[in-house]
Amino acid sequence: MLYLVRMDVNIPNDLPVEQANEIKAREKAYSQELQRDGRWKNLWRVVGEYANYSLFDVESNDELHTLLSQLPLFPFMKIQVTPLAKHPSAIA
Repeated sequence: MLYLVRMDVNIPNDLPVEQANEIKAREKAYSQELQRDGRWKNLWRVVGEYANYSLFDVESNDELHTLLSQLPLFPFMKIQVTPLAKHPSAIA
């Protein structure tokens, strides 16, 4: 199942820089692991925002929820999920 996911990140200003950097490093490693195994198909930055749009290809709503909730930045995110279906006019 394909999902378009928007993630808006809001790290509190009072979070120590060292802690924020450590969380971001774990986030990068985890996201790249999911990209390598094919479940996180694409990742795009939103220009001018601390946000991204991502395309996930997973087996179920539950799997997506589990993957997203394990993101190290999850406590600092607002996440919007849009399930996708093939369009009848699509060539590919």
